[in-house]
Amino acid sequence: MIDLPSLRALVLALIAGLSTLLGALAVFTTRQRSQRLLAVSLGFAAGVMLSVSFTDLFPNARELLSAASGTRPGAVLSVAALAGGILLAMALDHLVPHEAFDQATGEAPHKNLLRVGVVSTLAIALHNLPEGMATFMAGYEDATLGLTIAFAIAMHNIPEGITVAMPIWYATGSRRRAFRYTLLSALAEPAGAGLAFLVLRPFISDMLLGSLFGVVSGIMIYIAVEELIPSSRQYGHDRSALWATFAGICLMPLTHLF
Repeated sequence: MIDLPSLRALVLALIAGLSTLLGALAVFTTRQRSQRLLAVSLGFAAGVMLSVSFTDLFPNARELLSAASGTRPGAVLSVAALAGGILLAMALDHLVPHEAFDQATGEAPHKNLLRVGVVSTLAIALHNLPEGMATFMAGYEDATLGLTIAFAIAMHNIPEGITVAMPIWYATGSRRRAFRYTLLSALAEPAGAGLAFLVLRPFISDMLLGSLFGVVSGIMIYIAVEELIPSSRQYGHDRSALWATFAGICLMPLTHLF
């Protein structure tokens, strides 16, 4: 039977995860699509992923792994987890069909936006899963700490919702489909909390969470560099895309102020 601390922690994780849907509202408030807006959205998504990886996930991975194994071993393990995530993303990328090089024009065609959106959905979901575990554990141990962490996560989940919703909307023309994909990534947060409650509660440790954060940071860095940045620069608005990437990088650390 579920106890009060567990129920409280699960509710906090659910609220934090569903805040991702607030970012998806961008596709409902934008009247028409444009290539400039698409370039800006993809560039912003790349900045968000890079910033989350380098200012949030990787530092947390190093801190947790250092606490579990010592400063120097923790640093080595965190870099190994990061590299492992990059290699994993690279291996999965090779299994997904890519657009052929156009011999007639001498140019590569635009990347498939639906593919970019799906990959972004998976990346954000993978990011949210261990976050949900962490939110559950914090909320289970201390109500005030759990509320603080859930609010901070909710604030930086909002721009992540934009990361998922925009490419899906542009690829399919369907706002509802963009919302569904964003909902899928949002539900990974309470799913992580549920997994922690049902299965992993006896096994969750600094080593496990640190390794997960390191691997996910590597996956997100690869997606930002390989998928999102090249895609953002294929629509003739390179400068706008670049500034949007910088904006995404700068915005995410500010969410920690909350």
